Amino acid sequence: MQNTITSFQNPKIKFLNQLKEKSRVRKKEGLFVIEGQRELSLALEGGYTITQLYYCSSIIPSETVDTILSQLQYQVLIYEITTEIYQKLSYRTTTEGIIAVATFKNLDIQDLVLPSKNPLILVAEAPEKPGNIGALLRTADAAQLDAVLIANPKTDVYNPNIIRSSIGCLFTTNLAVGSSSEIIDFLKKQHIIIYGAALRDAVDYHIQDYTQPTAIVVGTEATGLSNVFLTSTDQNIKIPMSGVIDSMNVSVAAGILVFEAKRQRDFI
Repeated sequence: MQNTITSFQNPKIKFLNQLKEKSRVRKKEGLFVIEGQRELSLALEGGYTITQLYYCSSIIPSETVDTILSQLQYQVLIYEITTEIYQKLSYRTTTEGIIAVATFKNLDIQDLVLPSKNPLILVAEAPEKPGNIGALLRTADAAQLDAVLIANPKTDVYNPNIIRSSIGCLFTTNLAVGSSSEIIDFLKKQHIIIYGAALRDAVDYHIQDYTQPTAIVVGTEATGLSNVFLTSTDQNIKIPMSGVIDSMNVSVAAGILVFEAKRQRDFI
């Protein structure tokens, strides 16, 4: 059934705005907001369940909405909203006219299934900035990593800024979340070599062998890896730098390390 909403004071619009703005509401309800056609398409590809769909007919043709709905095998609540409401809800300056509400997936590290017997995994410990998390997910997608693990996240992964900065890669990445100890236990049980991006007892990254089951762990730019990880890595690795500082953006560093591992594996 389709309804038209014309007031921002409508309870459904207020709830939608709360989902967008407040992590505690997302966690309590197990729901989050997806904005944009590409992101919605990737969420469907990633097996996410859509519960509600809001669209602005002055921005997105109804035929496009029908095409999206044709991909679903279940009923979805559909609401048409005005341009004014959409602009207040939208994060983007260039809008696409569609917003969806979707349900959380189970991202517990204990339930992660690795698709490869020789996995290449990226681990991010305590990432804070949604933009960095999004960039890490885009790197993982570009490298077709087997999984991304987030240890002790400081923000929930369904933060709209993470979805936006990942350009929807959040939905198609094999992702899991847990504490540092839980992730370390998982990696060791799977006999995965742990390489930590850290200066303590580190060797240059390019002289290591990443052709075996491998996890590359990066920490925050401010504090690096915790002692929990530093005492659990098989080898710490560093990127030689010629400038006056000894650190770089975490997503840039992760990209360098991940693609060196990919380069080595391409020659196996």
